[in-house]
Amino acid sequence: MSAELEQFKEKMTKSIDSLQAEYTTIRAGRANPHILDKISVDYYGQPSNLQAVANISVSEARTLVIQPWEPGLIKDIEKAILVADLGLTPNNDGKAIRLTFPELTEERRKELVKDVKKKAENAKVAIRNIRRDANDMIKKQQKANEISEDEQKDAEDEIQKLTDSFVSKVDQMMEDKSKEIMTV
Repeated sequence: MSAELEQFKEKMTKSIDSLQAEYTTIRAGRANPHILDKISVDYYGQPSNLQAVANISVSEARTLVIQPWEPGLIKDIEKAILVADLGLTPNNDGKAIRLTFPELTEERRKELVKDVKKKAENAKVAIRNIRRDANDMIKKQQKANEISEDEQKDAEDEIQKLTDSFVSKVDQMMEDKSKEIMTV
């Protein structure tokens, strides 16, 4: 029975990992290289991840520096950043691109917190759907007389504990990210 529970735990863990990945792309006023994770650049006819064609570093608290491995890529990288609509304007000095993160307004911070809460709610829904699938599987096993009613009850309790633990992780992640965004 525990092997099947392990598979549902793995799915819930993936939901948490996915939420964490989404949170890293939300900018909170400080320079964060992960905001560029989803940007790809045309490199010899192949779409390539920005990290694969350039060195990305944080030079100051609110400035990212992107140094392409090949100087000819600067225009393409600049274009890709503008197309990504990050709300950042790239400054090109011929050798590198600087992205300066403006201070977030109170209004923008509140919008970002709403987005953080929405993403957390989606993660909780995904976790609850996994719980439902697990409970359905357990009920089918009980109907097919593969497990007893006591085993069914124990398994459902175990799944509920697992669900509660993952939902509280999501809540904690949401709190932490919201606090990070609201900190001036």
